[in-house]
Amino acid sequence: MKRRLRAAGAMGAAALLAVSATGCGLDVNAALPFEVGPGSIRPVPELEGVDVTVGSKDFTEQIVLGYLAELALEAAGADAIDLTNISGSNSSRYALLDGQVDLQWEYTGTGWLSYLGYDEAIPEERAQYEAVRKADLERNGVVWLPYSEVNNTYAFATTEAYAEKHGLRTTTDMTNFLKENPREAVFCLETEFVSRPDGMPGVRKAYGFPVTTTKTFGIGTIYSAVDSGSCNFGEVFTTDGRISGLNLRVLEDDKQFFPQYNAAVTLRKEFLDQYPQIRDVVAPIAEELDNEQIIELNKQVDVDGRDPAKVARDWMVEKGFITIPGAG
Repeated sequence: MKRRLRAAGAMGAAALLAVSATGCGLDVNAALPFEVGPGSIRPVPELEGVDVTVGSKDFTEQIVLGYLAELALEAAGADAIDLTNISGSNSSRYALLDGQVDLQWEYTGTGWLSYLGYDEAIPEERAQYEAVRKADLERNGVVWLPYSEVNNTYAFATTEAYAEKHGLRTTTDMTNFLKENPREAVFCLETEFVSRPDGMPGVRKAYGFPVTTTKTFGIGTIYSAVDSGSCNFGEVFTTDGRISGLNLRVLEDDKQFFPQYNAAVTLRKEFLDQYPQIRDVVAPIAEELDNEQIIELNKQVDVDGRDPAKVARDWMVEKGFITIPGAG
């Protein structure tokens, strides 16, 4: 089956529209380095040869998720067009609304807070999903397919050794420990997180833990700073591959302070109405994925240096969703 690779890179949606308007298009003469065949995802006659443009934002997890959807669509018989790696949430969202992208994974908290403009998140993940699903369909004609257990939200992390030594598994555990040992309350935080109401000020108010020292870093540096002992606790994203790569322990947000960011496939209603079979094609991926698995996939890219398309392919083969023609 013909595979087309569409390049977005750092282009925003406005740039995509401008290029399209000139008639130049975005297709380039490149292809993914492998063919795929059906596994448990079977060919769907209604999707045979249908172009489906898959988008994503410009960070590892989003790109991996985009490839997972592309591989599923290819196994079903569609022609997946790769428009992953769009720079910025707003640009990728605009690309979906405008029809530059037909399908992309999105996060419930992002949809609710950033796109729909609500001031407060809903603490329970299913309630948050149902609220964003209903509102986005009514207001923007965007369908949210059933969400996965992947929940890329904020949390605090420490090293496994430190957590084991002090019996830390939840943020409440951390709070109780720091109240008795305030000198240990050394935190590494991203600059923005220090002052955001849904960041450090809010979470401190919710849990009541002391802070003795705050060190500010870029988010990527926090993981290594915690690993090296520069701080005892760091702000992390719960599905970052460096959690596994550095053997960090994520502390459960047992009071559910941080917003829920469950990943789900989103499409325009008009497109899904035209090709409703897509729902069943991508459903097994959302059902299978969880934080542990996506952390490992992210780690293979960010820590091990593997290509995200091949990471996605190998996972899909391992799960039996697809096959590689001529393999084995």
